[in-house]
Amino acid sequence: MKIILPVAGKGERMRPYTNNLPKCLLPVGGRTIIDWIVADTLPLKATESIFITGYKAEAIDDYLKGKPEWGRTRTVLQNDPQGLGHAISLALPYVEDDEPILIILGDTLFKADIQALANATENILYTYKVKDPRRFGVAVTDNDGRIERLVEKPQKFVSDEALVGIYYIKDVKELKKSLQYLMDNGIRTRGEFQLTDALQMMIEQSCKFSTAPVQEWLDCGLPETLIQTNTWLLQNRVKQSPHNNQNVTIIQPCFIGDNVIIENSTIGPNVTIGNNCTIMDATLKDCIMWDNESITSSHVERQIIANC
Repeated sequence: MKIILPVAGKGERMRPYTNNLPKCLLPVGGRTIIDWIVADTLPLKATESIFITGYKAEAIDDYLKGKPEWGRTRTVLQNDPQGLGHAISLALPYVEDDEPILIILGDTLFKADIQALANATENILYTYKVKDPRRFGVAVTDNDGRIERLVEKPQKFVSDEALVGIYYIKDVKELKKSLQYLMDNGIRTRGEFQLTDALQMMIEQSCKFSTAPVQEWLDCGLPETLIQTNTWLLQNRVKQSPHNNQNVTIIQPCFIGDNVIIENSTIGPNVTIGNNCTIMDATLKDCIMWDNESITSSHVERQIIANC
């Protein structure tokens, strides 16, 4: 199996925090977004992880140099972004027709049993049941749980199973053919070559697709939702960080990085503090503080503290 991680987007909804960093390298819960994603894939023992880069590509290249524990990695540059389908097509020359792939969008944090993919026998799209399907692409399934069709933002109810950006493709040869057909014939949706259009073609050509559930789907697309995701990670997946300085109150859950100085302050709950930070006479609640930041005589709540 190979893993494809599209991380080429500009992250415009996360400005100004993405002015100098690609979105996948933003910190949350004591790690970067991409660290959380890759950590969930490591038990699959993929032969290679392929990162589709674009905006701030050099930052991702540099970051991967410090991650030998991730195994074999490759970056493929998407110079001219033309949609997710186009991005995936750039990685496929490095994948054999008989080698399955797992595609995970680079801003999708989740709680799901992806380890079961080691024994998967057909294509699987991960979904999450939502209250308002009109905002999402959804999978329509038959009585046996097989996907009959994919519908983008249905205005009339057809399914509440929203696609979350995790795609396991067993029929790689058919995916290659479908994507090539879209691009050869200039078939675009909303001006771009869409992965879901290629998947729909595969379904119509009798490729078998089923759904698998995610228990949690965590959004990192806006500052306020990144803070919510930080809270979930701290409450569910991060080891609590003690701190023994005098006149400091830590209200768990919190993550506190290395070489952090805190004096006469109250931290928490739901606060992530990066490395080499200084906090004096302050109160922080529901915050993310980047590395090397300082704050004095302040009460900060539901904010990202970053000099960007």
